[in-house]
Amino acid sequence: MEALLRILAIIVELLILATITYSILNGARLAVFDLGARKYGKAITMILLIIGVIVFTFFIAHLTTFYPALG
Repeated sequence: MEALLRILAIIVELLILATITYSILNGARLAVFDLGARKYGKAITMILLIIGVIVFTFFIAHLTTFYPALG
């Protein structure tokens, strides 16, 4: 039961971190587009997507490795 609760807590935290990461990277994308770089739209979106995947992979590795035991 304790392992299931730990996994559930990690999943909830990952969902929260994914939402925050998406919001930050989408804001950065919109800011770059507002500065006039619309002709590089696909490249900018792909670069930010790669950054998002790297950050999210770090979050997964960090939480699964260092998340404290419950109870």
